[in-house]
Amino acid sequence: MPHINLPEGFPGITGPMMAYPETESHLNSLAEALLRGPSSLTPAERELIATHVSSGNECHFCTQSHAAAARELYGGERRVVDLVLNDVQTAPLTDKMRALLNIAGKVRQDGRLVTGEDVERARGAGADDKAIHDTVLIAAAFCMFNRYVDGLATWAPAEPEAYKETGVRLANQGYLGSIRARESR
Repeated sequence: MPHINLPEGFPGITGPMMAYPETESHLNSLAEALLRGPSSLTPAERELIATHVSSGNECHFCTQSHAAAARELYGGERRVVDLVLNDVQTAPLTDKMRALLNIAGKVRQDGRLVTGEDVERARGAGADDKAIHDTVLIAAAFCMFNRYVDGLATWAPAEPEAYKETGVRLANQGYLGSIRARESR
């Protein structure tokens, strides 16, 4: 049961966003910029970073929502998402993504844990400054999103299958799509 009154039937972050639309547009705009805006990382790679951070923070709703979006965006390579969730160290990742997920994991714990060696490893594997920047900002933002969802004790479906439709919507419409759809009604 949520700690505050939220609309029923809206899981995770969608409940507080529906209850407090003055923050919804800003949070969705931030997610849109980070996960769909210009970047040297693909939307699938950015969703994977969000999934990895959310999983490390044990935020079920965000992990499942962003894993579903990442699976949809990865298409035929969708199994990489579950392999990362199972064990990032053995998942079939490029050296660049492995280095970036390492940075994201450190930011999740404490941004000061990221070392110059971590950044150089990412650069050596092909990451540019934009990829490193985006990784750090996605990790930091998802710590906030995760804490927002869990700090209010929002409701979330337990079964991963319940997130498939959300993943398809996020992959195809982005984070501003739900706002635009509601405004057009």
